[in-house]
Amino acid sequence: MDDKYLTITDNGAEGFYSEKRSRFLAFAHHVDTEEDVKRLVAKYRKKYFDARHVCYAYVLGYQGERTRANDDGEPAGSSGQPILRQLRSFGVTFTLVVVVRYYGGVNLGTGGLVVAYKTAAGEALTVATIEERFVMREFTASIPYAEVDKVMRTIRATEAEVINREYTATHTQFTIRCRLSSEQELKEKIGVPLAEAQ
Repeated sequence: MDDKYLTITDNGAEGFYSEKRSRFLAFAHHVDTEEDVKRLVAKYRKKYFDARHVCYAYVLGYQGERTRANDDGEPAGSSGQPILRQLRSFGVTFTLVVVVRYYGGVNLGTGGLVVAYKTAAGEALTVATIEERFVMREFTASIPYAEVDKVMRTIRATEAEVINREYTATHTQFTIRCRLSSEQELKEKIGVPLAEAQ
């Protein structure tokens, strides 16, 4: 089971492109939710209030299953989609790219806009730090004291980690984090029911 994905770690990696006096400022951010996206886009609209357009695209979800592209008044498909295609090209998820355009007085045409937004977004993503991450799961398990050593060996062998322990008179209550690909093996080897952590 593939539990790996790529994302950027930056908050505001920058790119720039200029064509016929129009300036395109690009910013790449790590985002976890659509609320993060809304907050950041609002921030750029406020900061660059005198810009003609603030276009963006984002990819969310471990498989990159949630996407959106916004042209912000540019011709349909000329700005948000080229940004989104760059996100796809770099293979990243949980990532937002905002491109701010200052109009230079000369129309670029749809083809020119596609090149400009694509290039600016690509510049920001090129300088961003991209890292591989794993889809993680958290579980709780109540382990009798006599079994704790065996369970700890199993946890280490599956490269899982204990993130919390609590003790009762007879048991240790573990909260365990593991990669999605190790989940089934861990459940089978521990041999007690694992409950999804709340």
